[in-house]
This record gives sequence, C-alpha cells and structure tokens, in this order.
Amino acid sequence: MCVGSKSSCSKEELAYHHGFGNHFESEAYPGALPQGRNNPRIVPLGLYTEQLSGTAFTAPRNENRRTWLYRAQPSVSGTSNSFYACGGSDGTVSSSLPEIFGGADWSTDMKLDPNPMRWGAIPLQPGKRVNFIQGVHTLLGSGDATCKSGIGIYVYAFNTNMSGSASGGEDLHMYNSDGDFLIVPQQEALWIQTEIGRLTVAPGEICVIPRGIVFTVNILNPENTAEDGSFARGYMLEIFRGHFILPELGPIGSNGLANSRDFLHPTAHYESEDSQANKSCIIVNKFGQHLFQRSNPHSPYNVVAWHGNYLPYKYDLGRFCAVNSVTYDHPDPSIYTVLTAKGDENGTALADFVIFPPRVMATDQNTFR
Repeated sequence: MCVGSKSSCSKEELAYHHGFGNHFESEAYPGALPQGRNNPRIVPLGLYTEQLSGTAFTAPRNENRRTWLYRAQPSVSGTSNSFYACGGSDGTVSSSLPEIFGGADWSTDMKLDPNPMRWGAIPLQPGKRVNFIQGVHTLLGSGDATCKSGIGIYVYAFNTNMSGSASGGEDLHMYNSDGDFLIVPQQEALWIQTEIGRLTVAPGEICVIPRGIVFTVNILNPENTAEDGSFARGYMLEIFRGHFILPELGPIGSNGLANSRDFLHPTAHYESEDSQANKSCIIVNKFGQHLFQRSNPHSPYNVVAWHGNYLPYKYDLGRFCAVNSVTYDHPDPSIYTVLTAKGDENGTALADFVIFPPRVMATDQNTFR
C-alpha cells in the first residue's frame, strides 16, 4: 500500500480490497485503527471518530451499510461557512458551476416522449476548459430525488481536473446527497479520490460512489488531453433510492455473472503533507438535483483509518462470466445483469446495469442471432 500524498507515489501502486458487500478495515498509518471498539474516548493518534451511515440504523443486518471513519480533522471543522447556490453572478466558483446538476431542471425541461430516441457522442467546445461537474449533461430521468424515488441518466465530457479548477485555484470536491452514482468511462481513464481512498477507473471498468461520500474526479493521464485536445467522456446512472446489489443467481447456481471477489474497494489514504492537508478547498453538494457550494479550510481527504461496508468500489467488466443458451433461442437480457437496484415490486428492479460482452453464441442454426 502506498502511504502519503498523491504526489509521493505513482498511480500504479494502488492496492484494493476484494469482495462485494464485505466488511473491510484499512489504515494508512500503522496503529491508527482502534481495536475492540468503534468509538473509544481516546482515539489512537488523536484522531476524530465519525460514522457514515448508508442505511437506517435499524435496517436488517444483511442490508445495513455503514463505515467508521477516523479523521485527522472532523468533517464539521470550519463548516461555519454556509452552503450557497451555485450558478450565481458573484464571480466566485459558484458562477462557473451550473445551478442544476446536469443542466436540466426536471420540473420544466423534462417531458414525456413516446418516441424511441438515441444520442450521439457529446462534443466538447474547442478551447474551453470544462471539469467533471461542468461536463455532466442530463439525458433521461424519472421520479424525484427529493422523494427518494427514481433514477437519473447522464453523460459527461470534460478536459480539466477538478483539482485546482476553482476560480481561486482551489481544489474542487463533491458529494451527492441524492443517490448513488454508477460511472462508466468510455474515453480516457479516470483518477477518482474519495474519503475512503483512491481508485483508477479505465474504459472497460465501472465505478460506484455511494451517497454522501466526498469525491474528486480527475483525468488519470491529463497530458494526453493536453497534447491532442482529447477529453474524458462517459456515462452515469444515478439511483435515488437504496444501493446497487448483485442480482440473485437462482437456478444458475453459486457462480457466474459478476463474481463478488472481482469487485475492488480502495484502501485508506490521507493527505499527509501540510501543504495539502491544510489547503482550503471548495466542496460542492448535489441536493435535490441542485448544486450548492461552500469553502472548507482543509482537505476532506483526512481519513487515516476506517472499517465498514459502506464504500466506493470498481469492477472490471472483462471479468463478467456470461451465461447463455446452448440449445435454442436466447434467454432474456436480464442474464447479463452486472448490478441491480431493488424496486417497489418484488422481482422488478428500480434499475439494472446490463452489458453484452464478447461471448460464444452456441445456439442451434435456426435461432435468430
């Protein structure tokens, strides 16, 4: 495991925990994690204890999601600065960020349309610097984030890192109060830093960032975009209720589709250098599809140790074990479900993330392919 600020280690040295829904523990400094209890009166190394809950305290044990964080500074430190709406004309970072996430007001800009639709790739205006938050565009949506129902579907296109992209040169960070993000890169690998740790997510991989976790999305190799004018592009799915889970396998048995061991969770990392840890930054909150921001006197990436099961993770789609017919006809496309989110009706999902990977089509000659 690489310990220290990101400037002191290469991005190829990242270590991960393997598994899905497991309870892990991680410490970026030896001895930082309390033993035998979650919230001792005196925490090792003088750290501050916080619990991040992804479900109600009383949720069934097999569904309960929470992580204990041990920080160098409490997350409420310096938060006397109130959140105020982005998109203003005050000349600060708020004026450079959209007022509404994805640029679409769901109450006025969204409408029902019975026609089949498809979209071309999202272009990026030449010569314009766009970060991840600015580069997200809404395609589709249903329900209402404030009522914890429905989903949002977005595309993104950006060429500038969130780090250092605020108007005063501050780092820009974000967390989502509405739901969980599933990010699918199409072009350019991403370097994603979170309170829990860091991930690299390349095309062919996906990443899930749960509700309430602070994160920053940068381009893994920004020199590529600087040299040839290319940019990062991809897709996002957001669920406003619950969390993504693995689909049940039923008669398939105990193996197949996306295997639990192939999901990777980051290990603990914190900004240890004073220049980084005590650097002021801007934190953006997505709340009810609107964006709000406030200044923060220190980096949010100060979690020295943690243990729990409410965590971001990534998955290599190349590891998906496809199942298909070996006699006739094709089974329903649900057999290619990587992740699902429960809906109100039993057996009916709020959202499914499905892929159609390269596979052998072993049906008979009379099956339409």
